[in-house]
Amino acid sequence: MSIKKRFIFVFFLFILAQIKAEDGYDLWLRYVPVTDAKRLIEYQSLIKSIAFYGHSATIEAAKEELNRGLKGLLRKNIPLSKTGNIIIGTAQNVGLSETIVSQKSLKSIGNEGYIIGSKNANIYIIANTDIGVLYGTFHFLRLLQTNQSIHQLDILEKPLVKNRILNHWDNLNRHVERGYAGQSIWDWHRLPDYIDPRYKDYARANASIGINGVSPINVNANAQTMTPQYLIKIKALADVFRPYGIKMYLTARFSAPIEIGKLKTADPLDPSVQKWWKDKVDEIYQYIPDFGGFVVKANSEGQPGPQSYGRNHAEGANMLADALAAHGGIVMWRAFVYEASKEDRHKHGYNEFKPLDGQFRKNVMVQVKNGAIDFQPREPFHPLFGQMPQTPIIPEFQITHEYLGQATHLVYSGTLFKECLASDTYAKGKGSTVAKVMDGSLDGHELTGVAGVANIGSDRNWCGHPFLQSNWYAFGRLAWNHQLDADKIAAEWLFLTFHHSGEKPVSSQAFADNFMIPMRQILSNSRENMVNYMTPLGLHHIMGYGHHYGPAPWVDFGSRPDWNCTYYHKADSTGIGFDRTAKGSDALSQYHPSVSAAFSDIKTCPEAYVLWFHHLPWDHKMQSGRNLWDELCFKYYGGVESVRNTQKYWNNSSQYIDKQRFEEVKMLLTVQEKEAVWWRNACLLYFQTFSKKPITEGYEKPDKDLDYYKNLKFPYAPGN
Repeated sequence: MSIKKRFIFVFFLFILAQIKAEDGYDLWLRYVPVTDAKRLIEYQSLIKSIAFYGHSATIEAAKEELNRGLKGLLRKNIPLSKTGNIIIGTAQNVGLSETIVSQKSLKSIGNEGYIIGSKNANIYIIANTDIGVLYGTFHFLRLLQTNQSIHQLDILEKPLVKNRILNHWDNLNRHVERGYAGQSIWDWHRLPDYIDPRYKDYARANASIGINGVSPINVNANAQTMTPQYLIKIKALADVFRPYGIKMYLTARFSAPIEIGKLKTADPLDPSVQKWWKDKVDEIYQYIPDFGGFVVKANSEGQPGPQSYGRNHAEGANMLADALAAHGGIVMWRAFVYEASKEDRHKHGYNEFKPLDGQFRKNVMVQVKNGAIDFQPREPFHPLFGQMPQTPIIPEFQITHEYLGQATHLVYSGTLFKECLASDTYAKGKGSTVAKVMDGSLDGHELTGVAGVANIGSDRNWCGHPFLQSNWYAFGRLAWNHQLDADKIAAEWLFLTFHHSGEKPVSSQAFADNFMIPMRQILSNSRENMVNYMTPLGLHHIMGYGHHYGPAPWVDFGSRPDWNCTYYHKADSTGIGFDRTAKGSDALSQYHPSVSAAFSDIKTCPEAYVLWFHHLPWDHKMQSGRNLWDELCFKYYGGVESVRNTQKYWNNSSQYIDKQRFEEVKMLLTVQEKEAVWWRNACLLYFQTFSKKPITEGYEKPDKDLDYYKNLKFPYAPGN
C-alpha cells in the first residue's frame, strides 16, 4: 500500500471513529444495541412486525422514532405490516374490542395518556389521541433501552400535571441569561427559512420525557418578539414542535402597547390597551393556531408592569387572560417580585400575591419559584404554596445551575425538585404537599402546570456538562409523574446515557457493579454534597455579585440591601443566620401555623434550614454535639471530600464508558474540586473574622488568605 493510500485509509478510520464517538448529543435517546443475550432473544421473538394506525404528523413522528429505536437496539429493520404483532394507534383508529382495552381504561388515561399491553401474542400501544400514541412509543422504547421484559405488559400511564413547560431565558441576540452551555439554540437570524435539524432533536428529547410546552424567549421580555418579523420565525419553530405535542408560549412585555403599538399608556384598565392586546393575541393565533399563551415577569427587577399605573398583578394578568380566553390560551404570571425596602425579601412575593387570591381569571396561573429567595442550593418551600387555594399555582424550578456551580459542577437536581414537591404545607392538614398544590388535587384545580428554567444551549452536548443533562431529564420525568423516585430517575438516566458506551465490551453485571451502583449513589448525594461546600445549614445568597459565580459572603456594596450577601447571613460577633421568627422579620408567620411552629422552634427546625430561620451563637450546640462553628467546618470540609471521592470513583470508571465523555467529566471534576476548596476556604476565612475561632484541628489549612479571595474578579463570567 502506497503512503498516500495508507494515509487515506488511516484518515478514513479516524473520521469513522469520530462519527461513532459518544459526545452527548444523543442525550438519553442513544438506542445502542441490546447485548443482554436473554433480552435480545426475547425482543426479537416478540417484535416481528409493526402495524401503525393513523396518518397524522404525530403518528409519523412515532413511526420514525420507533424505526430509529428498533434499528439501533435490535440491529435490524422491523417491517411495517397491516397485520403486525406490534399494534400502535388510537383506539378509534385501531378499532379494538372491549376485551383488549376497556372503555374504562381509555377514559382514565385522558388526552395524553396511553396503554401498553400484551394480548394473544400481540403488543398494543393504544391511546385516545395521537400524542398519547407518541408518548407510549417512547415509553416502549425506554423499556427496551433499559433491558426490561416485554412479556405480559400491563402499563397504564397518564401525566399528573397538564402543562409541563420549559422556560428558556434566551435573548434575540442568542445570549442566554444564566446560560452556561453556549449560545441560544434559536438561530433567529436564519429563521424562518433555515430549520436547524437540532430543533427537531430538541422536540424529540422533550416529547420522550413528556414536556409539552416551550417558552423560547427570556422572561426579561423583548416586545419585538410579537412583531410580524419575529412571529413568522416563532411560527416556524411551532411547526417543528407541533407533531411532538409541544405548544409554543411567549413572554409578554407589558409595555409592548407603547413600544410597538405606539400607544401612550400600557394601563391594563385602559380600553385602548385592552383592545391592542386582544388584536395582538388574535394576530398571534393566525400565525400559531395552537399558541399556548403568555409567561409574564412584571414589576420585578426593572421590568414594566401594572403597578406602574397603580394597578395590581391580578388586573394586569386578567387583561391578558381576557384576550387569550376565546382561543383557550393561558397566562403564567410570575410571583418573583421584590422591591428595595427594609422588609425581609423572603416576604415580598407573599405580601403582594396572597391578598389577590380569588381575583385572577380562570385561565391565569401564578408561577411561584420553589423558594422565596431565588433558586438557592437549598431553600424551604415558598410560603405561597398552599396559601392561595382559589388560584392555580405553577411551581417554577431552575434546571440551569445559576447558583449550583453553573456548568462546571456535577450536581443532580432531581433530589432538589423532589425535596420541594414532597414538602408539606399543612394547608389542609398533614399531607398537603407542594406536589398536591401543583397537580391541583389539594384545591380542586383543573388548570395545572410546572415550569423549568432550561439549561440548554448550542454546546454539542446541549447542557455544557454531560451530567447536567440529568436535570433536564429529571424535570421532565417528575413533571409527568411527581410520584417517581428521584434516585430511580437518576439510575434510569445513567443507564440510558452511558450503558454500552465503552470502547471495549463489558458484562452488564460489571457495568452495574463498577459504574451504575457507585455513580447512582454519587448522583443522588451530589446536591447535598454541594450544599455542604457552598451553603450549609441554611446559609444562602452568599455568591459573587451579579455573575453569581463563586463565593463572596463579604459583598456589602450593592445598591440596595437585598443585593448584598451580608444581608442574608448577618454574621457578627454574636453568631450567624437570618432571624425570621416572630422576634426577627416574622417571615415564618406567612406559613401555615404548623409549619411556622416547627421552623420557629430551634428544637424542631431541621438543621438543613436552621440559619435560614435563626440567628445562632457560634457556640450553639448542634445535634452532632459540635458547636455551630465546628459544625460549619465539618460541613464545608466534608463537602470538599465528597468531590474528591467522586473523582476517585470516576477515575476508576474509564473502562466502562466512552473515552470522550470520561475525559470531559474528569477535567470538569478537577475544576469542581478546586472550586469546592475555593468555596470552603473563602467562606470559613470570612466567617472566622466574626467567630474568632480556629478551623477545627485536623483539617487542612487554607493556602491563601482572605484578601486573596476578596480580590478575585470575574468580569466575563458566563450567563450574566
